[in-house]
Amino acid sequence: MAAYAADINPISNALKSGNASTLASAMDKEIDMALPGSSNKYDANSAVSMLNSFFSKNKPIGFTVVHQADKQDSGFFVGKLATSSKNYRVNITYKVEGNKAVIQSIRIE
Repeated sequence: MAAYAADINPISNALKSGNASTLASAMDKEIDMALPGSSNKYDANSAVSMLNSFFSKNKPIGFTVVHQADKQDSGFFVGKLATSSKNYRVNITYKVEGNKAVIQSIRIE
């Protein structure tokens, strides 16, 4: 088994470009989501609209994966999201389906 079983590139590219809509296909039915000022469980559509709102206020100018760890059927990664206003730390946990990472939680702080 490869050290990194799941392909997180589509997720990190979407964060880099601030395109929450492309994240929808990588989301589970329900997501634990924490953004500055709010934290809750959301369905994928609500999570996408909240991320779009966050990205419209904080225009992403870059995203770098700092750390990634996979177990057999799950994993997480930590990244730095550079926006026009400030830098954020992003934590994403996911389950692995095939070679695809399916987002379980997103925390931006």
